[in-house]
Amino acid sequence: MVDEKIHKVVIIGSGPAACTAAIYTARAQLDPVMVKGFEEGGQLTTTPEVGNWPGAVGDPSGFDIMQNMIKHVNELGVEGIADVVVGADLKGEIKTLKLSGGQELKTRSVIIATGARARYLDIPSEAQFKGRGISACATCDGMFFRNKTVAVIGGGSVAFVEALFLANLCSKVYLIHRREGFRAEQVLVERVNEMVKTGKMELILNATVKEYVGEQLLNGIVIDVKGEERKIDLNGVFVAIGHTPATDVFKDQLELDKSGYIVTRKSESPVTSTSVPGVFAAGDCSFPEYHQAVVAAGQGCQAALDAEQYVLGIA
Repeated sequence: MVDEKIHKVVIIGSGPAACTAAIYTARAQLDPVMVKGFEEGGQLTTTPEVGNWPGAVGDPSGFDIMQNMIKHVNELGVEGIADVVVGADLKGEIKTLKLSGGQELKTRSVIIATGARARYLDIPSEAQFKGRGISACATCDGMFFRNKTVAVIGGGSVAFVEALFLANLCSKVYLIHRREGFRAEQVLVERVNEMVKTGKMELILNATVKEYVGEQLLNGIVIDVKGEERKIDLNGVFVAIGHTPATDVFKDQLELDKSGYIVTRKSESPVTSTSVPGVFAAGDCSFPEYHQAVVAAGQGCQAALDAEQYVLGIA
């Protein structure tokens, strides 16, 4: 089914970046359309408590925060479509988006805010403890483990930064890596080694997690270290093995980096512009450095303002 109407802006996504873009473009009278996906609200909805959202006193759940954002979007009369984009033709002045249900949307501009998902170990016991001791964001959830024992899984710079952050909060941090060497920056390796000397951190190398242990909450892990099984009692595990951006459908349409993130100008105006005029990107699909909801929301605002200028012919 082809919608013959040519929209001013179509927003792909329904997380903090997408909702903020929808609010701004609706207030700018651009009549935005949101292709919301099948899981409205994005990955923030799976976070049990959010203690760092400005103004959200009392550690509300990510689900509650997103419900309020979606309510704001709906009250502005934004048209929402519960579907996903499976094809796109972004070249030219009028862009075409093909949805899984057969609908086609034509639009002058597109804001892509499809996000990224944290990679986990995908072992059988993992799903049981997500949000109950297992996290993929120390900045988001580290405060809940103050003066407790935790582990960080990974060997790259992100894992080392998470471990150092947690070392300032927790009584002990295990850094577990499946290899002997690290991919992290040398300066981070040196800082971690200094923390190891103090006893606040312990490195466990050539190790893989075999099982998460607990009842209602996580209370330990079983690891394999060079063929020998070891159980560690702890309160939390932070998996820091990377993220996967939801950008596959755009790989032949836009410039992506080697990890699949959409390349934007960032340091030039308009900062959310992609390699194709009229196409903008915001949030975790294009900005892998922070993976914070408030950062995504701010970029949603930027993308909306950039799209508005483009549609009005100012850019």
